[in-house]
Amino acid sequence: MQAQSTAIDFLPIIFQVVVALGFVVTTLVATHFLGPKRKTSDKLETFEAGVKSVGNARQPFSIKYFVVAILFVLFDIEVIFMYPWAVNFRALKMDGMIEMFIFMGTLLLGFIYVIKKKVLDWN
Repeated sequence: MQAQSTAIDFLPIIFQVVVALGFVVTTLVATHFLGPKRKTSDKLETFEAGVKSVGNARQPFSIKYFVVAILFVLFDIEVIFMYPWAVNFRALKMDGMIEMFIFMGTLLLGFIYVIKKKVLDWN
């Protein structure tokens, strides 16, 4: 029979969390007070990857960039689910195979939908 956990069992975890948070707060406060404070016009200027900003940053651009990014994430998630399945393939037996076929079929239907809606056509 397994013994019940008591509050004293969690003391090392609580101590580690307190030490980590203390380190973060101490570091942030120390850098704020100890760091140099030289504000020049060059430092206060907007800077992006070494290119000076020109014009309005609020220019509209095509939503297709976002759609492709979201589709990439959605279809990339399948790898996250397939790896544990492949590792445990023998233990899952036929039930695991059927469930993976259902999962892959659902992904295939989604991919067919994306192709039919011409989401990836950039013309």
